[in-house]
Amino acid sequence: MASVDAILNQLFLFFLLWLCTLSSSQAGHHYSEFRYPFIKKASSFLSSSSFSSSGVGDHAYDYIVVGGGTAGCPLAATLSQKFKVLLLERGGVPFANANVSFLNNFHITLADTSSTSASQYFISTDGVLNSRARVLGGGTCINAGFYTRASTRFINKVGWDEELVNKSYPWVEKQIVHRPKVARWQVAVRDSLLDLGVAPFNGFTYDHIYGTKFGGTIFDRFGRRHTAAELLASANPQKLTVLVHATVQKVLFDTSGKRPKAVGVLFKDENGNTHQAFLSDSQRSEIMLSCGAIGTPQMLLLSGVGPKAELEENKISVVLNSKFVGEGMADNPMNTIFVPSKRPVRQSLIQTVGITKMGVYIEASSGFGQSKDSIRCHHGIMSAEIGQLSTIPPKQRTPEAIQAYIKRKKDIPREAFRGGFILEKIADPISTGQLRLINTNVEDNPSVTFNYFKHPRDLQRCVDGIRIATKMVQSKHFTNFTQCDKQTTDKILNMSVIANVNLIPKHTNDTKSLEQFCKDTVITIWHYHGGCHVGKVVNREYKVLGVNRLRIVDGSVFNESPGTNPQGTVLMMGRYMGLKILRDRLGKAAGV
Repeated sequence: MASVDAILNQLFLFFLLWLCTLSSSQAGHHYSEFRYPFIKKASSFLSSSSFSSSGVGDHAYDYIVVGGGTAGCPLAATLSQKFKVLLLERGGVPFANANVSFLNNFHITLADTSSTSASQYFISTDGVLNSRARVLGGGTCINAGFYTRASTRFINKVGWDEELVNKSYPWVEKQIVHRPKVARWQVAVRDSLLDLGVAPFNGFTYDHIYGTKFGGTIFDRFGRRHTAAELLASANPQKLTVLVHATVQKVLFDTSGKRPKAVGVLFKDENGNTHQAFLSDSQRSEIMLSCGAIGTPQMLLLSGVGPKAELEENKISVVLNSKFVGEGMADNPMNTIFVPSKRPVRQSLIQTVGITKMGVYIEASSGFGQSKDSIRCHHGIMSAEIGQLSTIPPKQRTPEAIQAYIKRKKDIPREAFRGGFILEKIADPISTGQLRLINTNVEDNPSVTFNYFKHPRDLQRCVDGIRIATKMVQSKHFTNFTQCDKQTTDKILNMSVIANVNLIPKHTNDTKSLEQFCKDTVITIWHYHGGCHVGKVVNREYKVLGVNRLRIVDGSVFNESPGTNPQGTVLMMGRYMGLKILRDRLGKAAGV
């Protein structure tokens, strides 16, 4: 009976996908035309000739949002309730993309290194493999789906209006967030955390509370993902235009006055043709950068806002010498402990979270959506054979390092496809790095350094977290579930060193020294942030300092990642800032 149910579920999912594909194919240049009639290909856009005509006709916008991601979609949808908005997204639509839509295919988009993938891989100078989104919906299309709110401390620290925050979170949650069907693996995680004192158990909650909890997810009960792109259904279709495959090259400025003034953007369509879009003449019209923590500082630099020396080195005309653009880049380092299993394990992404008082978060994943044979043949961004190592600094690109890397990849234990991982993440890393341009091609990744574990406090917290994770694997809850004997700490660490894949050279003592283990096996959970900090690049309203009519709404303004997982707060931020701008501009007439 169980196998019949599984087959019926699969048939239902494929039926849903067929309907979405049919809708997309019938739409021509429009996407899901009945629900999203305002989504069009960039090539359909009719450009204005110059900003001098920006106050005339249909080509002027009250707001131009650059980046249709986690923050950009709710921001554009909200602003469109009262104003004319243009949303520009460099990627395509997620609606009929099976790799984006289904939990079972979670890893495939991350492994797809093609130019049309929803995920654009990059490798930090630290040697850690990473990804950034390239699709309408942004990171909500390629992440593990976990949804939680930020702590009250974070909300107060950034100076947000708590009442408006508490209106903005539910707006997101009612549309795309679900309560997960908790997997048995995740129950074992909960029980082992409670035994180790990560208490109390707070049940199912979105709130950020010390102890152990089950959180929300953007995957529904059928395993289908719901992304930020779906929030566009709340937009005013008469006032919103969304262009996909619209790659913004730079922000355009009028520099004839005392302060540079943003007037529009230059972008290329899917055919490589160039277009310009302009703001209306109103001083309250704005360009909103929501390109993410990698894309937004890169966009500022390409637009001539950044350190003068770096701009001149890249032959970019200096609009504003802003020396802190690209500084303070941070990524929450993650290390994982491999948990073998003698029994098949249902696939689950993050559902259980342990919020400790030592600055460490514990999460977990289990199983795998595809067969162990297929994934062993192709590791996408982790494939040393297909040329990605050319982007790695020469010191790490030795023939020995490459061969060792390939061997580690091929030696990933087969049991990994039946077991899972305990994930340990540093809550608020002190170590930071920087972002620099490599060239002036917006489609190329900039150089990013995070300096994982540069500060000793970060390293100590990793050690504390790894100790918790290894004790969890040794607990009766996991030995009973996996039907594996209790393993020694050395054996657990040895298996985990093999299963963690990055480009950092390994050391012979990385299972004897937990500090070395942390350094050698660090990976990412994609929670990078910073590069446009408040007080240095933007003010507390996120307006770019030194220029007019340019604002940033995304995680690049954060100096810490909110909550255990940031997507919920970044989604909320888009809605929150949209509401706040409407209220500030219209007062009671905003009606929100």
